[in-house]
Amino acid sequence: MGKGPLSGLKIIEFAGIGPGPFCGMLLSDLGADVVRIDRKGPGRASPADVTSRGRRSIALDLKKPEAIEACLKLMESADGLIEGFRPGVMERLGLGPDVALARNPKLVFGRMTGWGQTGPYAKAAGHDMNYIAITGALHAIGTTDKPVPPLNLVGDFGGGALYLAFGLLAGIISARTTGQGQVIDCAMSDGAASLMAMFYGFKGAGMWNDTERRSNLLDGGAHFYDTYQCADGKWISIGSIEPQFYALLLEKTGITDPEFTHQMSRDHWPSLRAKLDAVIRTKSQAEWCEIMDATDVCFAPVLNLEEAPKHIHNAARKTFVEIEGVMQPAPAPRFSATPGEIQGPPPKIGAHNDAALGEWGFSGGDIAALKSAEAL
Repeated sequence: MGKGPLSGLKIIEFAGIGPGPFCGMLLSDLGADVVRIDRKGPGRASPADVTSRGRRSIALDLKKPEAIEACLKLMESADGLIEGFRPGVMERLGLGPDVALARNPKLVFGRMTGWGQTGPYAKAAGHDMNYIAITGALHAIGTTDKPVPPLNLVGDFGGGALYLAFGLLAGIISARTTGQGQVIDCAMSDGAASLMAMFYGFKGAGMWNDTERRSNLLDGGAHFYDTYQCADGKWISIGSIEPQFYALLLEKTGITDPEFTHQMSRDHWPSLRAKLDAVIRTKSQAEWCEIMDATDVCFAPVLNLEEAPKHIHNAARKTFVEIEGVMQPAPAPRFSATPGEIQGPPPKIGAHNDAALGEWGFSGGDIAALKSAEAL
């Protein structure tokens, strides 16, 4: 049984890419028993497949009726399920929510897609950038010249995996209270739109320029909320929004220019950015860290993936761990009484056929029959 606040929770994950595996990782890191249904066939686990860590793998041939029946039997004892196929695929397999909930009325059936189960785009292909494009998020992020994809953090992982984990756990709490499971329709486009709530509030209050990037408080428009290049070519981040933090920024940089008193005047921002940029370029990143680290300037160096795990704060909190030579994030968030942990390495496909099926209620005869039918 896994260690963490979700210990005892049983989740089925149908193998996929992107946000589905990341959601499974989050649940596993917090102690859930996540059994992944992989396609039958060759497969070797790689330590670098970080988002697959902590699962057990059962390899089934879903073209075989025996394998479909095995999936339904697994669902009978599951608390929740994650699938990330296009709408209609699970139904065509005979594993749709109607069939699943008939077998286990308390099951929470989590469906992850980019566009959702319904709507004009529902059956179309897409990727993170496309899903956030229709929410206003992509338009708001980038340079003055063009929108820039923010990795796949906003759609896949923020609007997708995190909302699916949140929805799945909310559904399980409800099912334990009411005895009734349900379907979670988690669309990355919906989640990304939800993440934009504050900015829609800003727009409604007349505080957001919706036509021009880098002209607003939090999009790099303000000189006191942006990144700056140092003398050595490295970068720092400054977020001195509040007046007392802004005053400290001016003190630490030695700036006495009276124009900087116009902190919130958008007309002054371009000129003030140019002046602050010139000051920052006089010192290296390390020198600015020496001056501003752990102060109320609201400052941090901009680190790459090699540097981040070595940073003094991350190292002190053990934010990253190295497993089989692969540096990766440790479980988050942190729990005082029931801390999570990485439950194991990424599994080889089918590595837990016998053990996982046995623990989930399959007899030795059941397992032998699946193997005989070449379904397992």
